[in-house]
Amino acid sequence: MAELLTLEDLFLHEMRDLYDAEQRLTKAIPKLIKAAHAPDLKQALQSHLEETETHVSRLEQIFGMFDQPPKSETCEGIKGLIEEGDDLMQQKAEDGVADAGLIAAAQKVEHYEISGYGSLQTWARLLGRDDAAQLLEFTLAEEKQADHKLTDVARRLNTRAAGVQRF
Repeated sequence: MAELLTLEDLFLHEMRDLYDAEQRLTKAIPKLIKAAHAPDLKQALQSHLEETETHVSRLEQIFGMFDQPPKSETCEGIKGLIEEGDDLMQQKAEDGVADAGLIAAAQKVEHYEISGYGSLQTWARLLGRDDAAQLLEFTLAEEKQADHKLTDVARRLNTRAAGVQRF
């Protein structure tokens, strides 16, 4: 386990965590796409998968700015959120209810990433690394946009889920 003696140590530690998270998500999002029923949900997830692949590349670029090789540390948070999503996908549910659950699972991930990228961007600025902060700002904006897109889809789809009644 590495020592976190400086803000740069913490920054690199959290970068490794998010690097692992993004790599895990490139494998998990296709499962969500396959499980989704609504075309607009599938499209939103597909769009974010492409962005996630870009996020991996950006993180690799930032590692280079710090003369560090791209390296992962297991992101237990995302690992747990992916497991929750996998468990949810195993449940028997009406299409609208299943999609509502998938959106909730995806938004949990987005909120985790928004928090992580927001911290990294702030720390990069404090470290005087505006080059890294700018790339992190791009990713942070994309994560927020993905969350907003999921909220918009949820507003439309959750009304269908609310109409599902047990008899």
